[in-house]
Order: sequence, then C-alpha cells, then structure tokens
Amino acid sequence: MTKTKKAKREVTKKSAGRTVRGAGPKTIDDYLARVEEPARGTLRKMRAAILAAAPKETAEVMSYGIPAFRWKQVLVWIAAFRDHCSFFPTAAVIEEFKDELKGYKLSKGTIQFAVDRPLPAALVNKMVRARVAAVEAKKRG
Repeated sequence: MTKTKKAKREVTKKSAGRTVRGAGPKTIDDYLARVEEPARGTLRKMRAAILAAAPKETAEVMSYGIPAFRWKQVLVWIAAFRDHCSFFPTAAVIEEFKDELKGYKLSKGTIQFAVDRPLPAALVNKMVRARVAAVEAKKRG
C-alpha cells in the first residue's frame, strides 16, 4: 500500500460501546457527544466535580484521545468504555486514597467504576485537590 493510501484510511476505535469512525474528538464536548448514556451523564458529573475542585485557571483539553484537565500540567483524565468509566488521577493519588477506593477496580494510575455509578463527588474533589497540591509541591521543589 502506498503512503498516500495509508494516510486516507479511516481511524476506527471502540469507545463507550460503539465504533467511532474518522478523526478523534477535538474537545471534551465533542467527546461526550459520542458517548452513550448512562456513561455520558456519569462523565458530566465527573467533569463538574473536577472543575469545582481544580483551580479556576484549569483548562479542559484532549490528551491521549480522552478528556483531560490541565493546570500547569495535566491533573487528571476521564474516559468512557463499553462497560465502565475510568478516572485517571495518577498512581500517587490512588495510593494516597487507596482506603477510600476499596470496592473499585484499581490499577497503577486508573480507577474503574460502573458507567451508571460515578465516583462520589466529594472523593473526586479530594483527589483533585491532592493532585493540585502535588503539582504545586513539584513546581516549588
């Protein structure tokens, strides 16, 4: 296949239970528009909780093809998949809150939860504030 034909191929990926064709979303609103309910509502609640806890200068961006929230650097990411949603607050934050995260599926930097059961807003708030504090400490030190 020639280089030109490769460039013209459509991108296909699985996201929130359906196939998405074409270029990836450019904004969080575009991303959410492609996500089916109830995952869309769950991510909207997560977005609101994140923005409530993050500094007012926090920007909403796309990073690695998923919604991210940037203040000095990316603080956290969120995403929807076929059978779950994920919150990516970094491994250090997960370690800090591991006792409060019992009952959730955890990996090094990811918290997975059911599409219709968002993480409690108060917990998201505390994790985002911890992440902001970590970024601040890193910038000072």
